[in-house]
Amino acid sequence: ALAEIVADTVRRFNPGLKLMALSNSLLLEAGRAAGLEVISEVFADRRYLPDGKLVPRSRSDAQIENDEEAIAQVLQMVREGSVTAVDGSRTTVRADSICLHGDGAHALEFADKIRAALCAEGIAVKAV
Repeated sequence: ALAEIVADTVRRFNPGLKLMALSNSLLLEAGRAAGLEVISEVFADRRYLPDGKLVPRSRSDAQIENDEEAIAQVLQMVREGSVTAVDGSRTTVRADSICLHGDGAHALEFADKIRAALCAEGIAVKAV
C-alpha cells in the first residue's frame, strides 16, 4: 500500500518524473502500474539475499569492502542481469542505475574504478 501511495503521489506531482527504486521492488511495480517510467537500481557495494533484497545493514556481511569483488558484482548485474546472493544462489536483477556508498573515504576513486570497468567491457555509462 505504501508503494502505491508513493507512486501515485509522484504521478500526481509530475507524471514526467522517473521513479527510481531497488530492482524487483514493490515500488518499481507500483510505479509501472501508475504509468511512470521507472529506473531499476542495484547496489555495487551491498550484498544480496536470495529473494533479491539487500542484506540488512545490521548484519556484518551487508557491505562489500573489497573493490574488486564489488566491481565483479556490478559487471555480473549489468551483463547477466543477475546477482549472486550470500547463499551462493543467483537472483534476477535489472541494473538501470548503480548505487554506491558515497560516504566512504574512497568513494570517488571507487566510482571511477566502476566506470572504467564498465567502459572496458564496452558498456555505456550515461545519465538516466
